[in-house]
Amino acid sequence: MDFIHFFITGSFDSSNVAALDAIIRSNSITYTIWASVLLLILTVISAVVRKPNNFVKILLFVSMILIISANTLYLAGATIYKNERSITKGPVHWHADMEVWDCGKELDLIDPVGWSNKIGTPILHEHNDKRIHVEGVVLTDDYASLGNYFKVIGGRLTQYELTYPAIDGTIARAHGDDCNGAPGMVQVFVYKTEGDTFWQEKIMNPEDYILSGDSGVPPGDCIIVEFDSMIKDKTDRMCQSYMVQEQLGKITER
Repeated sequence: MDFIHFFITGSFDSSNVAALDAIIRSNSITYTIWASVLLLILTVISAVVRKPNNFVKILLFVSMILIISANTLYLAGATIYKNERSITKGPVHWHADMEVWDCGKELDLIDPVGWSNKIGTPILHEHNDKRIHVEGVVLTDDYASLGNYFKVIGGRLTQYELTYPAIDGTIARAHGDDCNGAPGMVQVFVYKTEGDTFWQEKIMNPEDYILSGDSGVPPGDCIIVEFDSMIKDKTDRMCQSYMVQEQLGKITER
């Protein structure tokens, strides 16, 4: 296994699983670029050399096959190895809905720009739909945490701090900041389901909360983040996905 890890990452240190995806992604791009450059050089040589003898033909052909095979072997091996090391043992497609409120005003996350259709990373992101998407191989539990999601979208969420890159400008709030004339605080609530019933919980350490891991919402989480001056055990806000399912009678509150 150490040899395989070295082949994939270039290091014998296999303890840092969290960095594995970034290493593989970077190496895959680098090796593919080098393979493309070498193939281009060999193609140019084969075009320039007039009437090459059999030895040159075989050499060029074998070199191209080896380059293509080596790059393909790395890409395939890296994918298999990453899946084996991941907690999900392969790619997943999870969702959780989320609303962020600042002193009674709902915040809208910044929109993707350019060719991108997402805010975040290829694995953890939002598509301008108030929905957290986990798409791909999850290597560690904490990668699918609420705190990490805020980090990859350019924000921050803890028990005492909220930073959110909203479309009208980044909102930064801390415990005790003014909220409609009173000291405000960060409060996070999560709706969960079991069968056809649902309930909500107040999350005291929101940065450590791990998404439930469901493809649909519900049963996937509905997360309500609020900066508010009123201390409460429950919120009266609810994600539209849960609201619609409750109105249809498909889920009922426990």
